[in-house]
Formats: sequence, structure tokens, C-alpha cells
Amino acid sequence: MKYILVIGDGMSDDPIEELGGKTPLEYLDLPQFGVLAGSEVGACQTVPEGVPAGSDTAILNIFGYDPRWSYTGRSVLEAAGVGVTLKKGEVSMRVNLCAVEEIDGKLIIHSHNGGNIEGDEAETLMNDLLADPRFQPAKEAAKLHVHVSRTFRHIGVFADVDEAAVFQTTEPHNVLEQDVALHYPTGAMKDEITALMKASYEVLKDHPINQARIAAGKLPANMIWPWGAGRAMLLDNFVQKYGRTGTVISAVPLVWGIAELAGLKHPEVPGANGDLDTNYAGKVEAAIKALKNGDDFAAIHVEAPDEMTHAGKLPEKMEAIRRLDQQVIKPLLEKLPELGDFRILLLSDHKTLMSTRTHDGKPVPYAIYDSRKPGVPSRLDEETAAKGEWLPEGRFIMGRLLEVSK
Repeated sequence: MKYILVIGDGMSDDPIEELGGKTPLEYLDLPQFGVLAGSEVGACQTVPEGVPAGSDTAILNIFGYDPRWSYTGRSVLEAAGVGVTLKKGEVSMRVNLCAVEEIDGKLIIHSHNGGNIEGDEAETLMNDLLADPRFQPAKEAAKLHVHVSRTFRHIGVFADVDEAAVFQTTEPHNVLEQDVALHYPTGAMKDEITALMKASYEVLKDHPINQARIAAGKLPANMIWPWGAGRAMLLDNFVQKYGRTGTVISAVPLVWGIAELAGLKHPEVPGANGDLDTNYAGKVEAAIKALKNGDDFAAIHVEAPDEMTHAGKLPEKMEAIRRLDQQVIKPLLEKLPELGDFRILLLSDHKTLMSTRTHDGKPVPYAIYDSRKPGVPSRLDEETAAKGEWLPEGRFIMGRLLEVSK
């Protein structure tokens, strides 16, 4: 028996006026989603009450790790995903490269990902920032070390932090088109982190890469934004917890980190980038390969619907969902029968709302397909899910998929 989890990050939504009062999942023709819904469809509370809605908390919960007890901060998961292990007294943060613009004396944030900067540009900007003497005083005062990546996502580690320190930072994707000054940190190290942000803008605003991006009609990546503070986190071993070996396929360090801490494999897939043009086929191939090589369980995480929503792009969000239907679920249904019986769980980790371009913690639709009892094709959307099964505790959905009581 093989078990597959597919997460369409942020694909669930609230009704949208442009779609005639329907959500994207309700509006779209998604035949492969419908096949999955033939076995079981319902709604699941992936984000526990009182817990901030995010991929970190929701995906931990989906994997069976209740964030009310296991969660210490988003960035520690991302750090683990890129091989960074925190020591005593250290705190990690995600460090985004963001796009801001000075308007009427205020810095307005336009993009949480620096206009989706990646590759040589992202790596060079961060390395040049860290080496710039104008940034050095702020970096040294904060005792900051940055692990540089080739995306807008970087990992910062702060040393010698008081064990009682409480950080209060804002997720940049939740405050787009707002005044940056309204969202500087207010908790521990607020002065040091604010100084880092301000210094980064002074260094990066006139950087040749950003000037070239502006000239090409792109957004610049001209400010860093530290957020998601976390300390060392321990998770129960997935194999021991469920009796299933597994591999997790994703393009984002956050999900790699959950896999790493849970003792699951997390290979990188060439061309998988977390955007609309990610390598869907490569992700499916990697999952099938892992299952053929003996794993019981494989997870495929697709970031694109969430990113398109944060960018405010409804047509692109809908296209990301269509591609998930046709380029992930369809080939899985075609290839998995070669391996015998199988079960597939498809769901959104959380809602991401076009109305606010932010995450939301309301229940999301899910489907669990069982090749032994496929049923009659239905629909996987919010309206249909509300009439189906109800799972008030999302931390049990992994056990439900794996047919293990946990």
C-alpha cells in the first residue's frame, strides 16, 4: 500500500465577486480533484484555534505535530531545511529580500519577495549587503549571521539571545502596500532589527542590480525583512510515529525543515522553484521514484497558489490550481496503479484570501482517495466539503490517510 499527500498551498479561498460569488475551487473545472473526492471529501481544521495561520503551523499540524505544543517559530524549520542547526542561545529568523518604495516620505512595501528575485541576483544582493561597511555596524550590534540562498528567502541567526526574549515581528506578506514604519518589530531586539532593515535599504536602494531591475520594469529587492523568530525545535520521528517510511517533495526550505526534523527524506528537484512555473512533472517523478524505491509515503507540496494570491493575481492563482489538477494529480492517478493499491490525500494547508492577500485559519476542503473504493467522482471545493466529513482536529488527518490511529 502506498500513501501520498498533496498540499496545494493556499489554494482554498473565500467567495470572490469576480467569480460570481464562488471560490476558485468552486469556479474551476477540476476533473482530477473530482476523482479524488469520489472516495471521501470533507472539511478539516488545519490551523488550531488560537494559532496564527501559516504554512508552518498548518503543515506541522497536517503531519501530526500539534503546533500548540511543538511550534517554536517558523524560521527554525527553514533553518533545519537548509542544514542550519541552532545552538543554545541562538534564535533564527527568515530574512526576506523585499521590494519597498519611498512615497511621500514613507517606505511602502510592494512585494514580500523582492519581485520574486532569485538566482545570481538574489545571492549577489545579499552577499554585497553583508559585506558593505554601511551595514556592518547594525549586523555586529545584532550579532547576526546570514545563511545566504539563491532565492528571496535567507536564514538569519542571532547569537547570545536571552532565553526569556520574546520577539514580535510581522510577516511581510501580510502587510503589502502598507507603511513599513508601522510594522517594525516591537518585541525583543526591536532596535537592532529595525536598524538592520533601515541600513539594508540605504545600501540596496541604489545597487546596480536593483537599478537594472527597475529599468527593466521589475520590482527591486531593496530591503531585508527579518521575521518568524524561532528556537531549536524537536519533532517525533515520523517513521516511529506512524510506522511508514517517506519522502517529502517541495521547493521551499520550510517544508524541507519539517521533513528533516521528522526524519523524512527531502530531495531537491531541479526546476522546482515555488512559483507558477515550478517543475510539476519533476515533483511527481521524484515522488514516484521514492515510492518505487521502497518508501510507503510521499508528500508533494506546491507553493504556487499561495504565492499567486500574495501577489494579488487571481488568474494566476487559478492557473496554479489547474496545473495542480492536470500536472500533479492526473499523472499520479495514471502511474500509481503500477505500484498496487494506494491512497491520496489532497488539501490546502490553509486558506489564502484574494480579498486580503493574507492567510486565513478557517477550515479547508480535503479529499482522501482510496484505489480500493474509488466511489463516484464528485468535487473538491468549499461548498461540497461543508456537506461532507468534518475533521475538527487537523493533527489527526495524517493518521487518517495512513490508516493509523494517532
